[in-house]
Amino acid sequence: MIANAMLLLLAIYLACGFLFAFPFALFGVKAIDPRAAHGSWGFRILIIPGTIALWPWLLRRWLGGVHEPPEECTIHRRLARPGNTSTQ
Repeated sequence: MIANAMLLLLAIYLACGFLFAFPFALFGVKAIDPRAAHGSWGFRILIIPGTIALWPWLLRRWLGGVHEPPEECTIHRRLARPGNTSTQ
């Protein structure tokens, strides 16, 4: 019973992702990442599996009007910032 419910929820999630993936690959990816605007058809096909898996986050970014990918915030970037005097 529980396994059936979990599989049904997974199927619904993946179906929503599948329906979201194609419009996102055609229109949405260039809305949230300007560098992807000139992506080839091969690039758009390659992002479909990840889009199916991550569709809630991508939908939120697409509808939220985010036009640039977030800047990476790793220890290397923090140490490379101008004016940083810390040493390790």
